[in-house]
Amino acid sequence: MTLSTHVLDTARGCPAADVFVRLSCRAAHGFVPLAEGRTDKDGRIREWSPLGREWTGKLDAATYRLVFDTAGYLGEDAFFPEVSIVFTVGDAGAHHHVPLLLSPFGYSTYRGS
Repeated sequence: MTLSTHVLDTARGCPAADVFVRLSCRAAHGFVPLAEGRTDKDGRIREWSPLGREWTGKLDAATYRLVFDTAGYLGEDAFFPEVSIVFTVGDAGAHHHVPLLLSPFGYSTYRGS
């Protein structure tokens, strides 16, 4: 399974650039960080930087969490200083796209393609 994400600023109607995102996997005692990255000018993370162990960019069937540093993008007075999206991968062979639609006082997400 491969993973992609992007952030769209729905208040401005444009991609959200330079948003820090961390990917973690659920383990017995919490989430273990796997990789991190920053969105590019198109609001997408094209390459993840592995954390702590060799990571090829492919994920197994498991539960994962994406944490978006929205305060870093919206400012320190952001109503939602971070957004955490937890999702489960059942089919390790499928591609999963998890976008974030962001505005100063709300956000939404969905399973993309």
